[in-house]
Amino acid sequence: MRDSIYTIPISEVFEPKCGCPICRMRDMLEQRCVEYIMGAAMMEPDVRIETNRLGFCADHFEMMLHQKNRLSLALMLESHLKSLREGGYKELQKKAAAKPAKRAGMSTVNDTCFVCDQISGVLSTMLNTVVHQWLKEEEFRTLFAQQEFVCLPHAELLLQAGHDGLPKKLYPAFSEQVISLLDRHIEEVGADVSHFCRMFDYRNASPNADWGNSRDSIERAILLLSTRDFREE
Repeated sequence: MRDSIYTIPISEVFEPKCGCPICRMRDMLEQRCVEYIMGAAMMEPDVRIETNRLGFCADHFEMMLHQKNRLSLALMLESHLKSLREGGYKELQKKAAAKPAKRAGMSTVNDTCFVCDQISGVLSTMLNTVVHQWLKEEEFRTLFAQQEFVCLPHAELLLQAGHDGLPKKLYPAFSEQVISLLDRHIEEVGADVSHFCRMFDYRNASPNADWGNSRDSIERAILLLSTRDFREE
């Protein structure tokens, strides 16, 4: 059951040709994971042990709040808070007692997240599948090249997966496609951000001034750099 919730056909993710396909893949995985732990998995002992141990990051707490199932979230929080107290805050005391030079390399409170941990492993496997399909299927290579863009963090992950999973003679062609999808979008978004900045020049202070596509350029730049879309729906 837990494996099946993460089963997403790769071609289905790439078919829309809108935005970054790996962001889309990550979003689908996150949504399925959050719905699972807020629903069927809420009372599964092995899941509760892991959520107690790892906790959640701010992004995924927000996603759980949006599920509107406050009782499920409250039950997980009750268990997690109890687990923290039973642990005696040993990690907090350990870090506080460490020499300043060593503190930088130590984990801090809420450095870990159950959803992030789940998605990281599944996404790595799916990226390997992307690379395999690119290698074996000419139709998928065409579909890959038709994507709107690839964001910077996911371009890095794709390049790593391609480097590890492709024959040396084919990796340059794959990396060129990835960089092309990234660079083309950086140029476009960069131009829109520059135009946005110019619109605040007094010489452009006109009610009829043409903002072009720059009004949401800040949000699009953040999406490109961080994988997170803050544009209002």
